[in-house]
Amino acid sequence: MKRIFALWRMVAGQDLRLLWFAIRHEQRPGWLLPGLAGLALLAVEPLNFAVPVFGAVDEFVLVPLVLHGMMKMLPGQVVESFARSYVGRPRRRS
Repeated sequence: MKRIFALWRMVAGQDLRLLWFAIRHEQRPGWLLPGLAGLALLAVEPLNFAVPVFGAVDEFVLVPLVLHGMMKMLPGQVVESFARSYVGRPRRRS
């Protein structure tokens, strides 16, 4: 279980940084904000509370996969700007 959390943190952590950058970028695609609203609804849907097993699968598998897919669909100029702005920055370790 500890390995799953570490993997989720590593994969989703980079995607979350890119997401935060893309939201504030002036050339973000028009689908990004509605897509994030849908992802937020997926993360807190009532089915998570009614069927706990599905909620766990949802939180640890589906949400990171959808998030990663959305980040793969970002335009190249947004991703390049992100790469340029984060080059050479030391990563925080916790």
